[in-house]
Amino acid sequence: MKFIKFFSFLVVFFILSKTTAQEFKLGKVSIAELEQKMHPKDSSAAAAILYKKGTATIEYNQQDGFVLITHVEARIKIYKKEGYDWANQSVVYYNASNDSREKVDFSDVCTFNLVNGKIEKTKLKSDGIFNEEVNKYRSRKKIAMPNVKEGSVLEYSYTIRTSNITMMRDWAFQTSIPVNYSKYVTYIPEYYIFNVRQKGYVFPKVNAEKNNKSILINSKERYSAGGFAGPIKTEFSQNKIDYVEAETTYIAEDLPAMKEESFVNNIDNYTSSLEQELSIVKFPNSPIKTFSTNWNSVAKTIYEYDDFGPELNKTGYFEDDLKALLAGVTNPEEKILIILNHVKSNVKWNEYYGYSCDKGVRKAYQEKSGNIAEINLMLTAMLRHSGLTANPVLVSTRSNGVALFPNRTAYNYVIAAVETENGYILLDASDKFSIPNVLPLRTLNWQGRLIRKDGTSQEIDLMPKKASNDIVFLTYNIDPEGKVTGQARRQCTDYNAMITRKNIFSTKEDEYLEKLENKNNKIEISDYSKTNEKEILKPIIETYSFTGNNLCEVIGGKIYVSPMLFFSTEKNPFNQETREYPVDFGFPFMDKYNITIKIPDGYAVETLPAPAAMTMQDNLGSFKFNIAANENTLQMVISHQINEAIVSTQQYEMLKDYYKAMIAKESEKIVLKKI
Repeated sequence: MKFIKFFSFLVVFFILSKTTAQEFKLGKVSIAELEQKMHPKDSSAAAAILYKKGTATIEYNQQDGFVLITHVEARIKIYKKEGYDWANQSVVYYNASNDSREKVDFSDVCTFNLVNGKIEKTKLKSDGIFNEEVNKYRSRKKIAMPNVKEGSVLEYSYTIRTSNITMMRDWAFQTSIPVNYSKYVTYIPEYYIFNVRQKGYVFPKVNAEKNNKSILINSKERYSAGGFAGPIKTEFSQNKIDYVEAETTYIAEDLPAMKEESFVNNIDNYTSSLEQELSIVKFPNSPIKTFSTNWNSVAKTIYEYDDFGPELNKTGYFEDDLKALLAGVTNPEEKILIILNHVKSNVKWNEYYGYSCDKGVRKAYQEKSGNIAEINLMLTAMLRHSGLTANPVLVSTRSNGVALFPNRTAYNYVIAAVETENGYILLDASDKFSIPNVLPLRTLNWQGRLIRKDGTSQEIDLMPKKASNDIVFLTYNIDPEGKVTGQARRQCTDYNAMITRKNIFSTKEDEYLEKLENKNNKIEISDYSKTNEKEILKPIIETYSFTGNNLCEVIGGKIYVSPMLFFSTEKNPFNQETREYPVDFGFPFMDKYNITIKIPDGYAVETLPAPAAMTMQDNLGSFKFNIAANENTLQMVISHQINEAIVSTQQYEMLKDYYKAMIAKESEKIVLKKI
């Protein structure tokens, strides 16, 4: 997609000039740091990272061989109460009982405050460290730092150990608060080659060196000195193996806080950070072992996992049920709907992501509960069994970030795709409001990767192309005192329908209507009804009557009214001078309003907004505003349409001006005068 070019990515295979790093040491907090009242370059910052250092070292020990040790230490300044959250730190780690198990230890956790001109140090007690389970495979170790106040300086460090060399942690140089200094160093033996990639707009300085290292391997041998019955002797020996270690240092200074902007899918996609994935292992006198180097090999590797591809071949657990459901059904679209609804109604999602099955599709079907992989691989298997060309599609959810670089951890989700003459039909059975080609919003994240039985794969565009409609029919009367009485009918399709249904079903009707009233300028709603609330293939329709005393102004015998009432856009979401990130609407949409206004007796129109029409370049979107008067009735048709789910940064200025002009037009008032 064309907006990808607005990212800057760098593969680090070269050496920049050597950087002389500042020296920071835990425990050496200065009075100047404690006295500082605000960040010198960002007065709005609630906190700042004064420094953060990390090392990733692959070193050898006699018992485990090569192990990966990650050590991180940090110093954080708290300026405001809003920054207190930074006193709670956590590390997610892999705790399954296998070779990939990680061990996490926090240390040097202290809070420093300035009391009567002297530095007071408060250490973390044991009750401030605790673990919580994230899922079957992962846990989270957390600390809650003591005695935190405005002005405090916090310090902590932690170490992660694992024998799984592939689990090299990503390193983020930027975050939501300013970072004064960030340093990351890797120490990698010549036997391991990693793909190194950076993303974001700020790149660190890089220095690379080579170190001569050696491994001492102790061994012992027992033997009989005098034949079969002689005394047993033990000889000890020591072998030395020399190798070269690559030391790479990354340093970044004065990094600004990552600011949230409207319509950003995941700000981590644009944060300056470093990713590393093991590519090649080459030990002396051993065959070279290669890992995933491109998306095709990533997909093939995942497909061959025991908890992925083989699960698609299991069919016995559903065959009888499917045979009964599909008896006499030959139409592919009907088959798709029947199978999708069968899985949705029989297997509940347990809220766990992932493309790997946990208990397996058969058990998930029997227990009527499963994770994303179990539900959607089961769906794919059923679609295949019914004679359709169906395959799984690997997805990275919006919260997981965009899968930009080929690696096995880029994806955290899987959906199903059915190949037809008219293209692919994308399916997800984990959401009760999802329908064919209307996926849960969490999956709308640029591209997925479809994997076929033979291991080949291809990129699949996840972003919707069809506009989701929100069509409103609004009829209202205005009385001489400015009271408005009317009826509204709202019809939503596709993603707008999905969002509306979720909002309706998430609360009781009384609570839902109260929120609707408060959102719409304190109107009073009556005669509320819903149509097609459970027939999710059809548009959902809401109708209600309303009255409002705050929707018009009566000044000097004249009535002033914004014709769209509470449906107008009041604030421009795009008010930054420049935009650093693409605008992500999620899906194309069309909002349309058909409005009929009854003028009170004894009044006539003094001023009407003029008709208007705007169209952005490249067919990005359009706005139309038409109004006509007929005796004591006004008729209006207003439409606002965005045709692309994602808008590039180069189109931002145009989009910003478009919204500014649209809001100005929607804000124009009709003026009624007495006759």
